[in-house]
Amino acid sequence: MSATQESTSGARNYGLISLVVGIIGLVIGAFGLISGLGDGNVRPLLSWLLGISFWLSIAIGMLFMVLLFYIFHAKWATAFRRILEHGICVFPYLGILFLPLLIIPFVYEDPGILWKWMGVDREIVGGGTVSGDPLYLHKSPYLNIGFFTVRAIGVFVVFAALAFFLRRFSFNMDKTGDIRNFHNARIFSALGIFFCAAAMTVASIDWFKSLEYHWFSTMYGVWFFAASMRVALSVTLILLVVYSARGPLKGLFTQGHRYDLACMMGAFTIFWAYISFSQYFIIYNANIPEETFWYSIREVNYDGSLNSWWWVTMALIFFHFLLPFLFLLWYKNKVTVKRTDYIASWINAFHL
Repeated sequence: MSATQESTSGARNYGLISLVVGIIGLVIGAFGLISGLGDGNVRPLLSWLLGISFWLSIAIGMLFMVLLFYIFHAKWATAFRRILEHGICVFPYLGILFLPLLIIPFVYEDPGILWKWMGVDREIVGGGTVSGDPLYLHKSPYLNIGFFTVRAIGVFVVFAALAFFLRRFSFNMDKTGDIRNFHNARIFSALGIFFCAAAMTVASIDWFKSLEYHWFSTMYGVWFFAASMRVALSVTLILLVVYSARGPLKGLFTQGHRYDLACMMGAFTIFWAYISFSQYFIIYNANIPEETFWYSIREVNYDGSLNSWWWVTMALIFFHFLLPFLFLLWYKNKVTVKRTDYIASWINAFHL
């Protein structure tokens, strides 16, 4: 058996195993979602949303990478760009998985079980209901179920369309050899990156930030972008290590590629920390209740004692930022296969 046949057979085996694991996970998740609705328990719904957000952030980061590589004519990325193009084809499937969360507010007895603002009759802290909340009334032209649904569909349409056309340009280039496909992809990317940024911002604010609809943040979309790029780079590095060891990229993915991607991963580690700290510092300085409560409930209990989320915060500071930051300062750590694989896996795990 040739090396190509072996790599193809190995890829099929990995694909079959991944498919089986995915189906099992989907069945368990669906069972949890249904049982959560039956008990009025929001945790299975939050878990479902978290699972979608994990894979969505990776796909969004990969989509930005493809767009940026085309815009800046990054020739060095040509060797592995096809891996990213395969990674961005998941948006329609993620849209299908997101569909139950869109349907629930229309058919469930408590439409605000996940996003509280959807249940206008729900009681809020301090007395009263959502419908009488001044902060909700101010945001209600934007935060309403109908417009939310339209935006969600629009977001997935934008992501799927961008991925579809980028893949088509790339595949046509391979098929025909016509360089005009590459030039068209560059023009398309220069325009499409604005739509990608807008869709990502809407998605992050609607699906995650609006879980606490009282909270204000002008940097949440940028923070989500930084986190998405960072995890996408880590996943890309892991995949490239596998495919360069045994697969189609053997001999094509070089030490230079590994170094450049590790540098980008380090840069977005710093950028993520900068955005996170800047947002915290500005909110701390302003000391406005509509902003500070989001951090307060993640640090202390009502009696002033530290809660369990405080330890999560410390873990994010020291293990999600500081450890990868220090690790990626050394040149050798960015060019050694095992070391880059370890730190990429570490970042990926902490992102989850």
